[in-house]
Amino acid sequence: MVERFLRQTKFESVEDYREHLEFIVPERFNFAYDVMDVWAEEEPEKLALLWTNDEGVEIRTTFGQLKTQTDQAASYLQSLGIGKGDPVMLILKRRYEWWVVMLALHKLGAVIIPATHMLTRHDVVYRNTRASVRAIICVDDEYVTTQVSSAMDESPTVRTLIAIGDHVPAGYHDYLREIDKAPVWRRPEHVNENDDTMLMYFTSGTSGEPKMVAHDYLYALGHLTTGFFWHNLHEGSLHLTVADTGWGKAVWGKFYGQWFSGATVFVFDHEKFNADTLLRQIERYRVTSFCAPPTIYRFMIREDLSRYDLSSLEYCTTAGEALNPAVFEKFYEKTGIQMMEGFGQTETTMTLGTMPWMKPKPGSMGMPNAQYDIDLLKPDGTSCEDGEKGEIVVRVGDTKPIGLFKEYYRDEALTLEAWHDGVYHTGDMAWRDEDGYYWFEGRIDDVIKSSGYRIGPFEVESALMTHPAVVECAITGVPDEVRGMVVKATVVLGREWKDKAGDALVKELQEHVKRETAPYKYPRIVEFVDELPKTISGKIRRVEIRKKDSRG
Repeated sequence: MVERFLRQTKFESVEDYREHLEFIVPERFNFAYDVMDVWAEEEPEKLALLWTNDEGVEIRTTFGQLKTQTDQAASYLQSLGIGKGDPVMLILKRRYEWWVVMLALHKLGAVIIPATHMLTRHDVVYRNTRASVRAIICVDDEYVTTQVSSAMDESPTVRTLIAIGDHVPAGYHDYLREIDKAPVWRRPEHVNENDDTMLMYFTSGTSGEPKMVAHDYLYALGHLTTGFFWHNLHEGSLHLTVADTGWGKAVWGKFYGQWFSGATVFVFDHEKFNADTLLRQIERYRVTSFCAPPTIYRFMIREDLSRYDLSSLEYCTTAGEALNPAVFEKFYEKTGIQMMEGFGQTETTMTLGTMPWMKPKPGSMGMPNAQYDIDLLKPDGTSCEDGEKGEIVVRVGDTKPIGLFKEYYRDEALTLEAWHDGVYHTGDMAWRDEDGYYWFEGRIDDVIKSSGYRIGPFEVESALMTHPAVVECAITGVPDEVRGMVVKATVVLGREWKDKAGDALVKELQEHVKRETAPYKYPRIVEFVDELPKTISGKIRRVEIRKKDSRG
């Protein structure tokens, strides 16, 4: 399959990849038709999706079966008046139907807006009005339908509500009961152009109100490198990415790149994360490829991994937040597998990564993905030398790179603020070493200026994470009359250390940071908490910690 979309599919080195990566771009690319239906025609018995949940239900679906189901779903949704260009919000958790409906909406040319099941009424209204949502397809969860229903009096563009489950409330179409009555599917002509809007994500909101990120149909093609190269997938792979379907990592790891590669997508639908349960799923189903944010790995290495048969694992990757070297080393020590880190945003596919032909450096994001022209810029707009800290940017020439977003929908000013003079500004800080590897520093807004020093939160967090007491931590700045700001550490302790929380441990952690990194970076304030505030995607919300501190 990948040979149809890449001039070259095997690369021996960073230089080879950088010089020879070239996409073959169809005139009107649609992932559902040009990838999934082709698999269904050529290898209908190949396993596409292996879905299971915490109640023991299991569904195995081939590419042939998936085509039948997505055709039927597309016909059903079309019969309800959903068609080309209609914004449709999906709130489906990890229900099996999410994968079917996603592909069905691609076949209709609708604009898909995945959303988390944790949205409040206010969140639903905000999204409905900002995006002029036409229809909402949601799980029959009582909390979700209550929030959606209560938002309708302020959502004039929403005309169709559909719920999936056994307890569909009044006012909603019953997907499971009605879909069998759908007429025979007839594929419409000219469903999309490559630059039409296919997908929109509201950013996870680490700061400010969520932005509406619009992607075109070539965004899916851009994820070919995510699955085939970064995840190192092949047709025998069984790949598990830990991600909620309401945020971008789901299509990074549970959809586009995996099916380009002909791999089987493994889904474990569960209500609450538990490291032991997840490891048992990997063991039972013989998962070969695994991707999760560092948060998940931090909890996994706290388990006795010798109790699990993880011999099926061939490859592990991580993204979503910066990886602390201590977590890399501990996981490698316990499994013999080196995690390959990647970096990107809701606005992009993977922009930096550690590819199979590269030796990983613990804590480094890797090198630029060859589909993007990546640079580091200083505040004066000039490029950084090796070792200098700057903002990660994408240089955009005459043609927008495949995978880069179109715009912040209906917000020209915000788009121009981030993307101007031929450069897209990510807002993330990093430095590059002499070998060309990039090292994350933090968001521009997160950098702490203390006594004339600029301190990146990640370097202090990485130092703290090497102490055995620390499970998770977040570094923020607190205003100080003398120093401008001082470093604060908000720390989650391991179970065996919780009863030791006190002044002695604070001092011990401070001294530990002084030994592990430059002494001026040590946290003058240490607060112990049970958990850190996070987005649904698992990113730490440092902005929430700062707001709490500012309120006193």
